[in-house]
Amino acid sequence: MPTRSAPDAAREGIAKWGDAEWRLRCDLAALYRLADRFGMSDLIYTHISARAPGDHDRFLINPFGTLFKDITASSLVLIDGEGAIVDPHAAPGVRVNPAGFVIHSAVHLARPDIACVIHAHSDAGMAVSAQRDGLLPLTQHAMMFTGRVAYHDYRSFADRVEERAIIAGDMGDRDILILRNHGTLVAGRSIGEAFHHAWHLERACRAQIAAQSGGAALNLPNPGVPEETARRMAGIPPAHFEMFWNSCLELLDGDREYRC
Repeated sequence: MPTRSAPDAAREGIAKWGDAEWRLRCDLAALYRLADRFGMSDLIYTHISARAPGDHDRFLINPFGTLFKDITASSLVLIDGEGAIVDPHAAPGVRVNPAGFVIHSAVHLARPDIACVIHAHSDAGMAVSAQRDGLLPLTQHAMMFTGRVAYHDYRSFADRVEERAIIAGDMGDRDILILRNHGTLVAGRSIGEAFHHAWHLERACRAQIAAQSGGAALNLPNPGVPEETARRMAGIPPAHFEMFWNSCLELLDGDREYRC
């Protein structure tokens, strides 16, 4: 367990990585812990990344083998577009999940507009990924993503570098990629936007599975309504996602260890 206080850790972190990267590390560590709290982790087998400040091809990701609930700002690993660890302060022997490198580098290298990528294996996300029609416009949460979801066919474990081009091509300019028979991937232009989308996508998937399980006929919205909902969603300003993220951080008020 970390023995330093958060202020001591901040001073050390800023000295090692600079103010911008340390703040990013703290936010990304918080995101890992929130993802774990809301059922968007799979022990050690999924990953979340954030592009390093000022670097197109470098991003922070979790060290392989660490539970989401134990991620800290200083434990995150900086890697480049070839998968090499480029952090001189990384712990000895640390490594990253090969599938994490492939999936996240596919998005970061192809989409310079994307700052954060969340990959999840939640029960509901996997269930929807296994359905032929994918995400259905059954709820407001789901309709927010109308026209913004892409699909990627399963090709076994995503640890082969050649799959990066396929992932990037399938995703195109969309925000959401459903990995068929696998899980979900959400991209955002900030950590706040990425978590906002991941939260609403997860709720949409849970609601879809619940509605289908009820056995009654499903009610679909009137034509044009999903598109209008998505259009209004696309107009949400960045300040809203910042407010959302700051509110979510309050859920970790009793957990200061992620800042170490």
